[in-house]
Amino acid sequence: MTGTGNTIKLIADIPSKPWTKKTMPQRILAIRLQAMGDMVITLPYLQQLKKMLPPNTKLDLLTREEVHEIPRNILLFNKIHSIKGGRNFKKQLLYTGLLLPKLLLQRYDVVVDLQNNILSRIVRKSLMPKAWSEFDRFSPVAAGESTRLTIEAIRLGECFADKTGFQFKYDNDCTRILKANGWDGESELVVLNPAGAFITRNWPVDYYIDFAKLWSEKFPRTQFLIIGVHTIAEKTTILKKMLGNKLIDLVNKTNPVQAFALIQKTKLVLSEDSGLMHMAWVSGIPTLAIFGSTKSQRSTPLGDHTLLLHSGDLECGNCMQEICRHGDTHCLTRYTAAFVFKKALKLIGNIQE
Repeated sequence: MTGTGNTIKLIADIPSKPWTKKTMPQRILAIRLQAMGDMVITLPYLQQLKKMLPPNTKLDLLTREEVHEIPRNILLFNKIHSIKGGRNFKKQLLYTGLLLPKLLLQRYDVVVDLQNNILSRIVRKSLMPKAWSEFDRFSPVAAGESTRLTIEAIRLGECFADKTGFQFKYDNDCTRILKANGWDGESELVVLNPAGAFITRNWPVDYYIDFAKLWSEKFPRTQFLIIGVHTIAEKTTILKKMLGNKLIDLVNKTNPVQAFALIQKTKLVLSEDSGLMHMAWVSGIPTLAIFGSTKSQRSTPLGDHTLLLHSGDLECGNCMQEICRHGDTHCLTRYTAAFVFKKALKLIGNIQE
């Protein structure tokens, strides 16, 4: 294992039973149960693990039915096992028990537990694999980095996030969806994603408008894309009014797989803390994230194709509060549209700062 002393220490701290045989394992089960954003964070690391393995090694996934759409629709896993029961823990426990006999028949050599909860531990211990590792849920390290360390703890080799994007099993109608909603078929696509869960995670809508105008001046052949659900419909209406046919509104018009596929076609994603932001950076798409109250260490996007503007430098930063104690969300409003625009240009390599 190569790396810094800190990395080695972190790997050593991860509960694991490394693989010690001279030959590679034949069957590996990765476990990630929730949520959609957390699920997609694991995918580029598991894709790299797949590339490290011999062609005859099977890599399977255990997840929850609620979040299995994306992994089921990309060319990565040999088999996907889904736990039913929605968000009801008792039902999840019941369906896990019913699924165990099927999992036991697979005779997994390795279990990579990227969830580390009661259900995943029951599965891992029941399968009695020759090697296993367990995700550190409480580490201040970024979730992507914790995923990498958990995979590396098996000792099959060095892992990293594969930035080459994902291949889909089926045509997800991306071109048809875009053209049906106003794409001219030629303009580059930039995603605007005002989807933070609370006011303290929402960059002002006016700033998005100003950013879009600055971007359009420099890159006239650009249209802006909004993908999401009803919670951002009001903001989308405002943006549409100000940006006109420059904005492609796909709110409530895509499923998670289509959203993930559409992201692969974009030039830049400007986003608040959300699952779509994670879909972007794990796909190798230039991603500029703006966090307010979110704890930035754990949720940060990783890689030289990403940039995070966060609140960690402030005394009140990373507060995780839904309402700003000062009443002004200064952690967000201090990042002006002009400032963010300049950072975005640097991110895509157009200027040197």
